[in-house]
Amino acid sequence: MPNPIKLIIVEDNPEYRNVLKLAFELDNDIDLIGIYGSAEHSLRALEPKSKSTLNPDVLLLDLNLPEMPGLEAMRWFHKYIPKTPIIVLTQSDAESDVVSAIQNGATGYLLKSATVQKIKESIVTVASGGALIDAKIAKFILTQIQAAPAAGKSKISLTDRELEVLELQADGLVKKEIAEKLGISYFTVSTHIRHIYDKLNVLNAPAAISTAYKIGILPVQKK
Repeated sequence: MPNPIKLIIVEDNPEYRNVLKLAFELDNDIDLIGIYGSAEHSLRALEPKSKSTLNPDVLLLDLNLPEMPGLEAMRWFHKYIPKTPIIVLTQSDAESDVVSAIQNGATGYLLKSATVQKIKESIVTVASGGALIDAKIAKFILTQIQAAPAAGKSKISLTDRELEVLELQADGLVKKEIAEKLGISYFTVSTHIRHIYDKLNVLNAPAAISTAYKIGILPVQKK
């Protein structure tokens, strides 16, 4: 049996925090090693001088936190636990914050309207090296980007298959879903995504989508 995914949650709403706590405490695939009501408390537990033994595989982070907001806290998490991917969990009326979170290196983006099962699946996806965007958030990001002035024709060139994969990422699909949609293997999808990120010089799907729209690669002109 594989080791359970070590998870830390930072969420200030006590009721929602308890829902997540109960869900993950009963999950054999996820080990909830820390749950905090503020960024400050979690950072104190993780900072080097605390001699913490916590080594989370995934951090689930609310954006609207008291005192230090999630976006500001992200740079400290990246400093203290640089190898830990962060899944941002935000309210539907705070979608614009997610656009800023892209630049701060978040790996996953979920709305709080997501089911507990969806959150669990997202944690597994991110822990295994994937990235994800909630479909509603993906639509919001693309709307914002499309409304911005075009930057002109880019010299960066993606293959037809890479463009297909990138379009499906923009629709909010994860690697497994893209593989099923295109009738190719998960490994092949991963290879295409790695090439896309290398060509666009980005680290994750949201940054790739944002960059592709800004430089004119997306939307794809159908022949």
